Amino acid sequence: MSNFIAQFLIPILVLVPVALSEPEAVEALLRRLDSKKSSASVQEAAAKAVLKRLLPTHLDSFEFKIVTKDVCGGHSCFLLNNHNLSSRYGPEIQIKGTTAVEIASGLHWYLKYWCGAHVSWDKTGGVQIASIPNPGSLPRVKDEGLKIQRPVPWNYYQNVVTSSYSFVWWDWERWQKEIDWMALQGINLPLAFTGQESIWQKVFMDFNISKGDLNDFFGGPAFLAWARMGNLHAWGGPLSQNWLDQQLVLQKQILSRMLELGMTPVLPSFSGNVPETLKKIYPSANITRLGDWNTVNGDPRWCCTYLLDPSDPLFVEIGTAFIKRQVEEYGDVTDIYSCDTFNENSPPTNDTAYISSLGAAVYKAMSNGDKDAVWLMQGWLFYSDSAFWKPPQMKALLHSVPFGKMIVLDLFADVKPIWNTSSQFYDTPYIWCLLHNFGGNIEMYGILDAISSGPVDARTSENSTMVGVGMCMEGIEHNPVVYELTSEMAFRSEKVQVQDWLKTYARRRYGNVVHQVEAAWQILHRTIYNCTDGIADHNTDFIVKFPDWDPSPESISNTSKQNQMQILLTLDRKRRFLLQETSSQFPQAHLWYSTQDVINALRLFLDAGNDLSGSLTFRYDLVDLTRQVMSKLANQVYVDAVTAFQRRDAKAYGLNSKKFVQLIKDIDVLLASDDNFLLGTWLESAKNLATNPTELRQYEWNARTQVTMWYDNTKINQSKLHDYANKFWSGLLESYYLPRASTYFRYLSKSLRENKDFEVEKWREEWISFSNNWQAGTQLYPVKAKGDALAISKALFKKYIM
Repeated sequence: MSNFIAQFLIPILVLVPVALSEPEAVEALLRRLDSKKSSASVQEAAAKAVLKRLLPTHLDSFEFKIVTKDVCGGHSCFLLNNHNLSSRYGPEIQIKGTTAVEIASGLHWYLKYWCGAHVSWDKTGGVQIASIPNPGSLPRVKDEGLKIQRPVPWNYYQNVVTSSYSFVWWDWERWQKEIDWMALQGINLPLAFTGQESIWQKVFMDFNISKGDLNDFFGGPAFLAWARMGNLHAWGGPLSQNWLDQQLVLQKQILSRMLELGMTPVLPSFSGNVPETLKKIYPSANITRLGDWNTVNGDPRWCCTYLLDPSDPLFVEIGTAFIKRQVEEYGDVTDIYSCDTFNENSPPTNDTAYISSLGAAVYKAMSNGDKDAVWLMQGWLFYSDSAFWKPPQMKALLHSVPFGKMIVLDLFADVKPIWNTSSQFYDTPYIWCLLHNFGGNIEMYGILDAISSGPVDARTSENSTMVGVGMCMEGIEHNPVVYELTSEMAFRSEKVQVQDWLKTYARRRYGNVVHQVEAAWQILHRTIYNCTDGIADHNTDFIVKFPDWDPSPESISNTSKQNQMQILLTLDRKRRFLLQETSSQFPQAHLWYSTQDVINALRLFLDAGNDLSGSLTFRYDLVDLTRQVMSKLANQVYVDAVTAFQRRDAKAYGLNSKKFVQLIKDIDVLLASDDNFLLGTWLESAKNLATNPTELRQYEWNARTQVTMWYDNTKINQSKLHDYANKFWSGLLESYYLPRASTYFRYLSKSLRENKDFEVEKWREEWISFSNNWQAGTQLYPVKAKGDALAISKALFKKYIM
């Protein structure tokens, strides 16, 4: 354990000096946050309610008790002990914890490591609790019990865009399940961003901005995250008053449950993003119109938002008003506020004094509203805009607030950590974070070895300022193995031996010892879950991210390499695509492992199928793994088809283009066999929130657009963000990706048949028109699975692999 953590977790027995050192300031923050927590009885009842929802048959088998940190040497912890049995049907296991989250974590730990159970999101197979013995027969822990204490105080959760990619259509029932999952995973520092537009409406109206003016400011439901960050405005909107009121009610339910469980919610704060009207009302204010963010042609209807400079006194006034309005609505629930003023929005100068003054102004807006405020900032800017944020600029920003008043999220620490090249963020507390997912894409991917060792290396490094472990994926409900291991690292003081851990993971997840799947997971560990190429994985498989380019040799030879690459992949600013630097100049999807090895893993899964046919967790993993294998195969088939086109080999082209199209159809059938890969579920959840026909059409358009074109287009130019949030969902493949590929190949066929140029603009025009109509469509899609997943997987394996 680092000296830094040890210092601020030891209770201070003397008066806190005026000028706090950083460890003392963080300890003072922990004490303040503890003082805001619900009473022991409320937390014990909340933990009991989690147990009742998870395992109602065993409600009387456990006794829960809140204890002080003194019991754990000043740390947060949980303790497992055998209960003194007085009757067969009384409590068997006693779980103590410093908060209800610790109790829930202890429950989860016991169920995993004594009962062989497994808990994941419903959409990744759900829970496996069949292995848990009946009440009265629960396994006993060792006589001296077990104490697990956190090596760092916080387990953080969410990205600022997760609210749009995953949570946007959730009702309270789904949120309740998520907060239960969070508690069981030990998450105690979650973002709480729902409903903030309702707060902003009230704040801006106090500054003489009308509800009508805000219609042009807020984005639509599926695009709120980017409107909040000032990337866009009005796209997908306007927001109805029904939506605003509904989301505020939901936020209050979310916060209430988080507080009952002893979590510390992180609330939003003011980053400077303001409505255009404010410039007219305050003409002397320092308000700048920002540049374009990913529109096709700078359309002012949603492009180029307005930023109030933090140096302007009005910035502090508005920011303070927002914090105070939240306190008025929610009560004094936290001291931690998220703000990312400089995320993908560099200051106008690299002058360190100016940067320091901006940071101080941002913090002043928080602290005027909450004197104990702490600024939580994503560290993504230090990676994505490293050319600007050199050491002097980083230090100026990080030191612009008092020690202990800022916490940085080392957002991409699983791949590109900043802590080890920045003197531990120049003595600023930070949280080691896993980013992992972009756009909610469905792709089996991860770096398990980095997860099992990275947080430990960071915490035990010299002069470490690490104070937590976090999960910051853009979208959730995929790759459950990655998130279970990451959650555990918030409680582990030593590195995990991944191969041994995976063996127990497979047994817990499927509720049975099946050697074939254990062997398969060892293969997956060294292949799919061992991505060490430094590429941020954004699914670019050709089925879901179809290349928009002219593959004609003449077109390639007449295009400069720089422009050529842009045409091939429409490379975005975050450089998330893997470019193939070869003479062929083909677009290439991300591939970091031996496909043959993964085929062998799938074969082992299929061999184990009869033993695990009733397991929903196995079915999910089988469908996902089969999808992964077939999608990578389709990438090669696409290359073969286009190569044949370039060689004017009509026969080979016909065979491979038809095979690519058939793969889309077959993968759609595969995905339809599991409830968790259905487009219909996403669309129906959006429509279920609507209260009138207008909202119904708007919400469905938002839901359809986000997962397809995403942003604006013209007659012959797709959105720059098309397929950013692509999904492998049954219904989406058949009704959207299939027509796109079929139309493209039809135009290539015409070029071969008539010996004419490929009419790329005509294809784009036809495709974009189709997409626009699909986005505005109302076709219904299934919400229930059909077909035998194991039989379909076996059939596809036989058809394409054997």
